[in-house]
Amino acid sequence: MQFKNLRSIREDKDIKQKDIAAYLNVSQNTYSQYETGVISLTADILIKLANYYDVSIDYLLDRTDNPNLQK
Repeated sequence: MQFKNLRSIREDKDIKQKDIAAYLNVSQNTYSQYETGVISLTADILIKLANYYDVSIDYLLDRTDNPNLQK
């Protein structure tokens, strides 16, 4: 399953795959496979991405179009 919000938020912030991959301590190829759904996102990676972008995990997983965190 391809995650359109994960790719969209990265592109909107002009972040290259290699840069976010370095933040996550994975290869660029691995990160690309996260975006395209070839490799499943782990809870650890999801939490890091949600914190990095300051969005909800539901947004990253395309379960909502609202990126705002519920407080």
